[in-house]
Amino acid sequence: MATFGTLSDRLTETFRNLRTKGKLTPADIDGTVREIRRALLDADVALTVVKDFTAKVRERALGDEVNRALNPAQQVVQIVNEELVAILGGQQRRLQFAKNPPTVIMLAGLQGSGKTTFAGKLAKMLEKDGHTPLLVAADLQRPNAVNQLQVVAEQAGAAIYAPQPGNGVGDPVRVAREGVEQARRAQHDIVIIDTAGRLGVDAELMEQAADIRAATSPDEVLFVIDAMIGQDAVNTAKAFQDGVDFTGVVLSKLDGDARGGAALSVASVTGRPIIFASTGEGLDDLEPFHPDRMASRILDLGDILTLIEQAQEAFDEDEARKVAEKLATEQFTLEDFLQQMQQMRKMGSMKKMLGMLPGMGSMKQQLDDFDESEIDRTEAIIRSMTPGERRNTKVLNGSRRLRIARGSGMTVTDVNQLVQRFERAAKMMKTVARGGVPNIPGMGSMGKPGASSKRGKQQKKKGSRSGNPAKRAAENAGVASSEAAAPTGSGFGLGGGQKAPSAADLADLQKLLGKR
Repeated sequence: MATFGTLSDRLTETFRNLRTKGKLTPADIDGTVREIRRALLDADVALTVVKDFTAKVRERALGDEVNRALNPAQQVVQIVNEELVAILGGQQRRLQFAKNPPTVIMLAGLQGSGKTTFAGKLAKMLEKDGHTPLLVAADLQRPNAVNQLQVVAEQAGAAIYAPQPGNGVGDPVRVAREGVEQARRAQHDIVIIDTAGRLGVDAELMEQAADIRAATSPDEVLFVIDAMIGQDAVNTAKAFQDGVDFTGVVLSKLDGDARGGAALSVASVTGRPIIFASTGEGLDDLEPFHPDRMASRILDLGDILTLIEQAQEAFDEDEARKVAEKLATEQFTLEDFLQQMQQMRKMGSMKKMLGMLPGMGSMKQQLDDFDESEIDRTEAIIRSMTPGERRNTKVLNGSRRLRIARGSGMTVTDVNQLVQRFERAAKMMKTVARGGVPNIPGMGSMGKPGASSKRGKQQKKKGSRSGNPAKRAAENAGVASSEAAAPTGSGFGLGGGQKAPSAADLADLQKLLGKR
């Protein structure tokens, strides 16, 4: 997650130095806590939160739970992880729905924090869960705010109540009240009220938000805060809590490049939980906030659970079963490959998914260099083929490949490389589907269990059968010397006499994995 990238890098480097020590002294603990304090302050975490956090970490790190641990450094990392989860809110908090519909959700926050976009994201997420949300355009202050909400509602496929044109015209309190009544009449079970913001906190803003809250009696008041706002995030949150009060926090723009640590302070300072995290501009880029998973991401421990959940949402079990059957029967084609690519794209950005894997923080440069448009180019090449060509790449002669290259805007070399990569990958997947072990370039075949015993039996039969003892000894000595001169190989095809993989072999492996 880009917003916490700097903090993650600093903490990871601190723990890397700590792991080189077999036993931790008080000086080591103090040095580690000092580096953690600097990292948090550099990330714009509020000073009061930093002091409280580092004090708890130091107290626990100097206690018996670290001294008695088999791996003291790992135990310190665990302590930091647990305390980080605590300042992020502890347990996950879900939306609270009303016993008698509709559930009223009011959005509050400064102008530009992302309230309107979040309203559309939330509506789309709730619709997936079977709800029928109604968006209410109560932001009548900001220019074109009503039009923006109408566009977002159309993209999300949600209903909208917008009786006033906005741009300074209309009564937002009346619109909010009538929006709730409209939801009851039309049997919408959720109402999302988009309210106005300001460039800064002022009395007029607070009064209007408080009036809307009093008129609608919302079940949830969500405070939307820009993760890139800096140290002012804490002051803004306190002002809204005092003026309007809110039941939960939404972090927006977590895909930005700012330090973003101030967002970590909000839950701790206000005592209100973070419920959602917005991770992109698309309407699908919204996640329920899990404090433990976010702490793991910050500490570069990965977020496998979220990755699995996204995969379960994107992949169709029936399609996956069909693909497995095709692999086993050698019927996997470029059409199937294209379908798998499209399902992967439903999961979102490849960079984002790779970033959820443990240890990927140390490969930040490789992630930044990852070209997601390569997937678009691959899809363009496959779509430029006829159905027959996708099912059987053997028919692709020179003229066909030239036509495909022109149709996709690529070169014949690009088409050739794709076909070669697909054929190699399909061959590997077929081998795995049959229970075998693939032959990876530069590593040779790992063979099947029992192959070495068969080889041993064959080698025993190679001995001389001559009746002359002297001749038999000489012939056996010749066989033994020739076997000693040849590389015997190993389980990975790298024997004592065999050379390591060449640059060409490594290049083949990169092509096989899809890296151009």
